[in-house]
Amino acid sequence: MLFDGHNFLRLLQGLWVTLSIALSAMAISVVLGTLLGIVMTSRNRAVQLLTRLYLEFVRIMPQLVLLFVVYFSLSTSAGINLGGRTAAAIVFVIWGTAEMGDLVRGAIGSIPRHQRDSALALGLTSSQAMRRVILPQTMRRLLPLAMNLTARMVMTTSLVVLIGVVEVLKTGQQIIDANRFTHPDAALWVYGAIFALYFLACWPLSLLSRHLEKKWKN
Repeated sequence: MLFDGHNFLRLLQGLWVTLSIALSAMAISVVLGTLLGIVMTSRNRAVQLLTRLYLEFVRIMPQLVLLFVVYFSLSTSAGINLGGRTAAAIVFVIWGTAEMGDLVRGAIGSIPRHQRDSALALGLTSSQAMRRVILPQTMRRLLPLAMNLTARMVMTTSLVVLIGVVEVLKTGQQIIDANRFTHPDAALWVYGAIFALYFLACWPLSLLSRHLEKKWKN
């Protein structure tokens, strides 16, 4: 049944929708999260409070609720007509930026203080020290963590089916419904195939993350 007609091709197309949402959101989150992480290292109490509130808000608020707020509430209250994929990308950027910002903050904080002090003693400004000394070391520590976050984002995109996005899970449901009478066990095979596709999409990221972690630790 999986290979009848274009069923498996449709699942692959649905997986591409899933990956395109997750990877585009992650690309934006890396840029915004890096900037946020640098800001979060500020000693200004007001800045620390605002960034902490943003981080805690995103962590406490379930992604599904954020999806509903952005997709339904913005459309009705603000008169903004958002497509499902656009709404999903916005929500995952909000979430990814917060998570990435906290990872960057932690990675910067793990760099020994004397690295910055030595850079300043050599005549570099604070921004030059951050750009040329701190951030290169931070990115090396950050890459495995960013890959894990990417895998989490790919898996979490399954929620977008609830706002009508036709990704891999929605496609699977459509195939099951279309073959309900001719293949009563369709759900087992379709969801099994979806599990395998998610696994194949995320497993290489996990392997590469562990490889880089071990390599750079040594």
